[in-house]
Amino acid sequence: KQFLGASFHNTVRRSALHLHMKIIDKINEAVAQEKLFHSYEYFPPKTPQGVQNLYSRIERQSQTDPLFIDVTWGAGGSTSKQTIEIATNAQNVSGVETQIHMTCTNMKVEDLDAAIQRAKDSGIQNILCLRGDPPNFLEGGTEEWKQTEGGLRYAKDLVKHIREKHGDYFGLAVAGYPEGHPDGSYEDDLKYLKQKIDAGAELIITQLFYDVDQFLKFVRDCRSMGILCPILPGIMPINNYKSWKRMIGFCKCNIPENVTKAVESINVEDDEQVKQFGINLCVDMCRKLIANGIRGLHLYTLNLEKSCADILQNLELMPQGIQRTLPWKATANARRATEDVRPIFWSNRPSSYVDRTSAWDEFPNGRWGSSDSPAFGELSDYHLVGLYSKGKPEKRKKLWGEELTSIEDVNEVFCKFLQGEMKSLPWCERDSFTKEISLIQDKLLKLNRIGILTINSQPSVNGADSSDPIVGWGPQDGFVYQKAYLEFFCTPEVMQKLWNKIKDFDSLSMHAINKSGESKNSNGKPSSTAVTWGVFPNSEIKQPTVVDTLSFEVWKDEAFALWSAQWASIYEKGTKSREIIDNIVDSYFLVHILDNDFTKGDIFAIFREVGLLDG
Repeated sequence: KQFLGASFHNTVRRSALHLHMKIIDKINEAVAQEKLFHSYEYFPPKTPQGVQNLYSRIERQSQTDPLFIDVTWGAGGSTSKQTIEIATNAQNVSGVETQIHMTCTNMKVEDLDAAIQRAKDSGIQNILCLRGDPPNFLEGGTEEWKQTEGGLRYAKDLVKHIREKHGDYFGLAVAGYPEGHPDGSYEDDLKYLKQKIDAGAELIITQLFYDVDQFLKFVRDCRSMGILCPILPGIMPINNYKSWKRMIGFCKCNIPENVTKAVESINVEDDEQVKQFGINLCVDMCRKLIANGIRGLHLYTLNLEKSCADILQNLELMPQGIQRTLPWKATANARRATEDVRPIFWSNRPSSYVDRTSAWDEFPNGRWGSSDSPAFGELSDYHLVGLYSKGKPEKRKKLWGEELTSIEDVNEVFCKFLQGEMKSLPWCERDSFTKEISLIQDKLLKLNRIGILTINSQPSVNGADSSDPIVGWGPQDGFVYQKAYLEFFCTPEVMQKLWNKIKDFDSLSMHAINKSGESKNSNGKPSSTAVTWGVFPNSEIKQPTVVDTLSFEVWKDEAFALWSAQWASIYEKGTKSREIIDNIVDSYFLVHILDNDFTKGDIFAIFREVGLLDG
């Protein structure tokens, strides 16, 4: 049946279960709840910097609460590894359900099987099955498609093959062509589409189009043939006139006369005019689709975001906020479905944490600290300068200083970051900072100005409503709690002052460690302590964030290495700037202090007591 009417709520509350569903199940749930939804498509960039930019874009666009995203597949699997890697990182780090494209072009069955297994091992559950374009088609190559020896011929064959090998593990989608496939007739294509659905596909995503009436006819014709699965319209904004003309030429897409006349009335050499025209056109198309019962919109982003954001804004589909399921962003990876607790240390570097625990067969559930828990993966350049890198050395110099003359210059960098004047530090992104930091920002600034360089912190919370816009998380009608926590780098002298005084504060615990492993732990022995927890109706108490001794000792290697890999490396050896950062790495301590009194404690009192903070 076609989609039903819908309503949309500006504040979105995600459930943990909702993050680990196949796309078809999420669509069926949205339709049952009469909700509008949208999704995005991306393609793998050709350069490492392009990939980094795409990760940032996916992270930003995840804040619009897409139902899913998908990532395209180069001809002959030319981007297969990158496609799977991007999709995996997107669901692990940005917490969005992902779908990969997969084509038959230039792919033997054993190559397809290997790629499908890689996807499955990575926790990907959704595949868009395609025959694929002829090799180099978009670059002006041959228009004739030939079956690879030992390969599959049609998308329906790929669907059938995956179903036979993997049962219902994967959600399978196929392409639909509202105007008929460029290589065939409209009537024949409907027959082939029915064969793809009969082979086991559950979802249709259409080729781009600009004739809404033709799309609606296509949906009716599908229904009359017994194709009852959801059909998502493919919406492509226009960002540049020449590239748009090229694309619709490749796809043999019909442009209605009224659209053609409207395009001709603007200055097609002016990209801004073209973009605005494209936004208005897509908004009008989407409104007509929604008015005719279509509830899902699949946006072809072309790896750009502004036009998509403006379209959603004009449709009033941009959520004002997304209620957190957990204090940290849960992944959409099915393999991590049971994960509900993490150490606090990687709060601002979730990509590294997820990767370093990717080989775990089981994830801590309920409580942390099983004696037989697997080890963290080895620290590598990938974690230090790979995923979500802060950019090239020139960019990092502009961020953190072309030249450093004293340690005070470093202190000032941290202060600027806290004040929002700087986008990132090696240990965190400004975007990853939670709103709760604002509750203690003035005190953090005072500490950083005197060289206590904070990289992670949270205020105490005593029974706040789970819907609180600053500290809330989890299901409705619950209450959340957390202990005040500070993590920072400091000189040995400052560390010793705090260590000498910590015994006078019954509610405080402290762990300090330097690069070489010299350690002072006020608890005396390894322990795990919940620092965030919540109480919710009809549910056990959730304890999603902990301070764990052994994990802190693993984290310190990464924390110190980031000084060298991200900051010191931008300066020549032998320079004053390099000497300042190297001295921090070699001499400073990484310290965390935890206040176990979440009702009336004051984690900053110890700093006042030793003369590091005023009243």
